[in-house]
Amino acid sequence: MHEVSPVGRDAELAVIHALLAAARQGHGGALVIAGGYGEGRSSLLRAVAAAGMRPVVVPGHEDEAGLALGGLQRLLEPLAAHVDRLPAAQRAPLIDVLAGRESPAGPLMLGVSTLALLRLAAADGPMLIVVDDADRLDPPSWLLFRLLARRLAGLPVVLLAAVATSARGHAAASGLPLLRLTALDEDAGHRLLAARAPDLTPDVAAALVELAAGHPAALVDLVTTLTPEQRRGLAPAPTALPADSTLRLRGRAALESLPPRTRHLLLLAATDPQAHPGDLLDASGDRATLGDLEPAERAGLIAVSAAGVRFTPAVLRSVVHDEAPIGQRHRAHELLAGVLGDRGHRLRSLLHRAALVPGHDDELARELLEASESAPAREAFEGRRRAAGLSSDPVASAGALLAAARSAMAAGRPRDARPLLQRASRLRGSAVVRSRARGLIAEMRVRRAPAESRDVLLDVAAELLPTDPAGTLDALLVAGEACGRTGEPGRYPALARQAAARWPLGGTGHAMALHQVVGVADLMSGADDAAFGHLREVLRLAEHVTDPVALVRAANTGILLGQGERAARLGHRAAASARTRGNAFMVPEALESAAFAEMAAGRYDEATEAALDGLAVARGAGRPELADAHLALLALLAALAGDRETGRERIDTLGHVAGEIRALSDWAEALLDLVDGRPEAAAGRLLRIAGGDGSMTLRVAIAPHLVEATGAGGEAFDRWAGRTGQPGWLALRSRCRALTETEAADEHFREALGWHARAAEPGFARAHTELLYGRHLRRRRRPAEAREHLRRSAATFHRLDARPWAEQAARELRAAGERIGPVDRAPLTAQQERIAGLVAEGATNREVAQQLHLSPRTIDHHLRNVFARLGVRSRTELARLLA
Repeated sequence: MHEVSPVGRDAELAVIHALLAAARQGHGGALVIAGGYGEGRSSLLRAVAAAGMRPVVVPGHEDEAGLALGGLQRLLEPLAAHVDRLPAAQRAPLIDVLAGRESPAGPLMLGVSTLALLRLAAADGPMLIVVDDADRLDPPSWLLFRLLARRLAGLPVVLLAAVATSARGHAAASGLPLLRLTALDEDAGHRLLAARAPDLTPDVAAALVELAAGHPAALVDLVTTLTPEQRRGLAPAPTALPADSTLRLRGRAALESLPPRTRHLLLLAATDPQAHPGDLLDASGDRATLGDLEPAERAGLIAVSAAGVRFTPAVLRSVVHDEAPIGQRHRAHELLAGVLGDRGHRLRSLLHRAALVPGHDDELARELLEASESAPAREAFEGRRRAAGLSSDPVASAGALLAAARSAMAAGRPRDARPLLQRASRLRGSAVVRSRARGLIAEMRVRRAPAESRDVLLDVAAELLPTDPAGTLDALLVAGEACGRTGEPGRYPALARQAAARWPLGGTGHAMALHQVVGVADLMSGADDAAFGHLREVLRLAEHVTDPVALVRAANTGILLGQGERAARLGHRAAASARTRGNAFMVPEALESAAFAEMAAGRYDEATEAALDGLAVARGAGRPELADAHLALLALLAALAGDRETGRERIDTLGHVAGEIRALSDWAEALLDLVDGRPEAAAGRLLRIAGGDGSMTLRVAIAPHLVEATGAGGEAFDRWAGRTGQPGWLALRSRCRALTETEAADEHFREALGWHARAAEPGFARAHTELLYGRHLRRRRRPAEAREHLRRSAATFHRLDARPWAEQAARELRAAGERIGPVDRAPLTAQQERIAGLVAEGATNREVAQQLHLSPRTIDHHLRNVFARLGVRSRTELARLLA
């Protein structure tokens, strides 16, 4: 068995270290850690035992379970030097135990004596008693350990025990504080693999994480047996635990000890993880009852509920299935196909039938494709993938592969889509399918390799142009995004106009796509007025569509047109539609659009909510690049509000990034520079974005800050803002003019404030304009006028809790001759309200940090501010106040 490190057990370690910290203050306690084989309970104990406190290690041994008080003897041996210091009545029973003699003392006397011994030993410093495999201790010893555990409150002693997740383990832990180990989450699984194999490619790592289902020992067994080719993704990743895996061998031994009827039910459960207990009993065909599953439950191998049979650990399911002879596996598929077919589960029944077919079956393939049309994305992926293998016609097979890849992406499994697309692009037959497959591969790489993807997509659009209008427009829509990211249109305008000329007719979706493609082409060609006309038509048509992909593109178009509120509504509609349709792939992308739109509309709290939601779902949807995008956006939102702590932490968490994510990170850094009064540093970062690091939309969006930092660079923004016709953007246009046209600055600032008054915005942008106007007036020796604007600016920033900006306005006020004290704190911000609410519900700082994607240190900083503002001194008082 390979050593399993406690990587990914941060939350559990935090609980244990809190217990140790309390013991160092004289308040001891006990904790039992329950976990299955290979889940890391022993590793946690070893990690904690090496953490600084004096450990006394007492392992449990199955072959010593019949030796009464053998466990207690192992505890007493390291402490024997203190026994002679005890009173005679307490010393005698302990000497008997140390000598291996039967003691006349009862359990209570032995417990009291041992407690007195611990009190003496702990006088030299806090102690940690580590009991591994406590459920294997002899019962009299474990009874005494439990007695001690309940009496440590006044001692600097911690008793930390580990038990197996079985009926015996649960009985051992009864009545004591329990910490149940759960499967590692996806991020922790990747970290464990990275520690073992830094050269592992992301797709291979993702496949292993899924196969291991969060089980640490399974991950270690899998990664340590990979060949160099498998590590680099040049050979297929394993689909089962290695034959010599210790976890597999233990699972096999556990299965062999079960009754035949139990093993048969487990095989049926392993063959169809979605099957309900009733399905399994009907399929078993031998008068089985739920009682036949009890031996497996008592052994800790499964958990049974109305929803089905869950294997513990989950990876045991593949062991149960793979260890069964092929004849039994085929019989399980036959039985399940019949029962599920009778109960109306057509696709699942067909999949079991397909598992019995060794070659081609075109009729079954047709049925699978038909049944997949109305199935959730994950089931549709399985149905279409299996249909591709059953089809004897290369054209039909390629089409099924393409459909399966789209279902895989919708299910949040892009790593499963890639090999299917590669197969489809190599099959002889349909040139259209091959081109579409190449286009979909390029689409998946747009964010990571926009230039390369753009060229492939334009080639695909040219190939499909004569025969496939939908495929042509799909390729051009994504190519337009790639062109925007690179700033180089290439052949895009020419191909877009050819497509419009060849395929002018169609329904709402076609018309919407065509207006989008032509509008983007016009923007790239400098025909801005015509472009805005086409793009406004996209927004009009978007009110009549429900497809999340089309809605996301419409939301991005709304941002480009300066219609932030409308774009936000479309982005949220897209996210809701994607969730309803089970399209996990699109949810984080829709939330990204919604968050950008909310930010553009000046609604920073709503933008933060959308970005936090997007970050939470992006990794689960197999889109780590979108997780980084959401994190960068959260850094930017914190910087916009002047929250240095949060902004800096999120920038640091991003680490080394490139492309648009790097541009967002630079923008956030530039804003923090402006907050701290360093316009030269801000200018360097913003000029890098304007020079090509950011997309077309981003280069326009940063312009007001670039003008503020440099006094130049607003020409393109000026033209764009004028075309939007939106009061908020026209206000920023006038502000930029005021900063670049010194002689007419007063007129432009007043014009900007007039536009702000007409804009439905929370007031942040107006407060910033008031700050800049007040600074301008003060520097021109007009302090009385300056103070009027600076007071309003400071008051608004104070209300919005943009404290650093409020401090800037206060400094300007002082410089303009007004006597003011320090800036007071406002009521709770939206983020502080979220933190206060979670803490009031009982969440720890670490749990809050995980939910908000911040560090516990930052949560602690915000929580101190919450306590100060609300006048409370503890979590209990906070919970009482918010109840």
